[in-house]
Amino acid sequence: MDQMACSVGSLCQIDFLDPDNPVIEKIDFDLSSVGYSLCVTDTKGSHADLTEDYAAVPAEMKAAADVFGKDVLRDVDEKELMADLNKIREKCGDRAALRALHFVSENRRAVEEGKALKEGNFAEFLKIFKASGDSSYKYLQNVYTNHDVEHQNMSLALAVSEMVLGEEGCARVHGGGFAGTIQAFVKNDRVEAYRMAMDALFGENSCQVMSIRKYGGISVI
Repeated sequence: MDQMACSVGSLCQIDFLDPDNPVIEKIDFDLSSVGYSLCVTDTKGSHADLTEDYAAVPAEMKAAADVFGKDVLRDVDEKELMADLNKIREKCGDRAALRALHFVSENRRAVEEGKALKEGNFAEFLKIFKASGDSSYKYLQNVYTNHDVEHQNMSLALAVSEMVLGEEGCARVHGGGFAGTIQAFVKNDRVEAYRMAMDALFGENSCQVMSIRKYGGISVI
């Protein structure tokens, strides 16, 4: 998915309703115009022995969808899910119920984020971005593995990000989670302080300030 987004250029929104024919919409948005930068930090967490954690996420969501006679949770209405949440708890467990709640609300947030960017409302985008990250942490539960609670690199990165940035930006887990990277939108005048804080935790050059190309894949002759 990362490569797909890079090939489009700028920002983009992807709808996977039909996995074989995803709908891709480019969103032209210049971060520099709103005084923010995108920072990505490698928290140096190990991806070893995480297969079970990654596999459990789609498995539990599909199990939750099956409670409603559906193949995927996208086909389950948010109100319907809330009304029958105890059915998921009984058949699949509480974590599956929490992850199902995240899924249906995250689909809504993805649409809202795209709308905010198209309208140039970056403050609203950041608000939704933060809500998405909070939901991932609390409900999807993909920030650390409960098989190795002594190592919570991303949890620490998010905690320090919040303390350093305050209202001057926000951070969230990036990618599949459990280990790896976080991303943060940071006000330009706080970028250096933020970068130094992340590098102090995870090593020099752990935090990279990214530049988003306006153009995607281009044929060079």
